[in-house]
Amino acid sequence: LTAMRQEVARAHKGWALDSVVIHNDVTRTNKEDITGPPQEGVYIYGLFLDGGGWDRRNSRLVEPTPKVLYVNMPVVHVYAINTKEGKDPKLYPCPVYKKPNRTDLTYITALYLKSNQHPDHWILRGTALLCDIK
Repeated sequence: LTAMRQEVARAHKGWALDSVVIHNDVTRTNKEDITGPPQEGVYIYGLFLDGGGWDRRNSRLVEPTPKVLYVNMPVVHVYAINTKEGKDPKLYPCPVYKKPNRTDLTYITALYLKSNQHPDHWILRGTALLCDIK
């Protein structure tokens, strides 16, 4: 992700690396439907949502379905934008971990997810994205 930020900063004249931040959009597609790389940024697939559910139609966090521990996430498009403004406070900064054992050693980054609930709701639930569920 750091290399992608650097590539985008180099590709756009006048963009300082300090003002280039990572942004993301959760698509409605699965890995099998992607035929090529994005114009800019990277596609991420294989993430599992823990502590919440995912509404594919509206691309947003919802309450989890009873007795469903993990939800497969659709493809996430991660790209870089040039801004000094902060993120939208209505978006939930969902932490991404390598394993279910959530420590600072397994933390990767945060992806911003849309929701009808306040972000504090998902923080109290412990909602996170996992790369591996074993």
